[in-house]
Amino acid sequence: MPELTRRHALAAAAAVAATAAVTPPASAHDHHSPDTFDEVYKGRRIQGRPASGGGHHHGAGYAVFIDGVELHVMRNADGSWISVVSHYDPVPTPKAAARAAVDELQGAQLLPFPAN
Repeated sequence: MPELTRRHALAAAAAVAATAAVTPPASAHDHHSPDTFDEVYKGRRIQGRPASGGGHHHGAGYAVFIDGVELHVMRNADGSWISVVSHYDPVPTPKAAARAAVDELQGAQLLPFPAN
């Protein structure tokens, strides 16, 4: 097993410092509000927009609707999104969460979900 020399220790420290310099901290991820969308996907109207007013929104102030019924969405720490319908399948955007929910519903209606 090679012995740890001062040169190897300094090289390792420099590599760690260089990696830290180019890797943004978790708080630096892009957490701006996603764009508004309104489209028909597989015959269902899906909409998303920044949420306004009070209420209980896990979606970082963003509301998603399928045929006018709110689909509760939540943004994860890594920037991905999940919904109450596809909770274990994170997607990159609220629009993708709405589309995944439509796929999962397979034609069934989304029922209102009472938030506490």
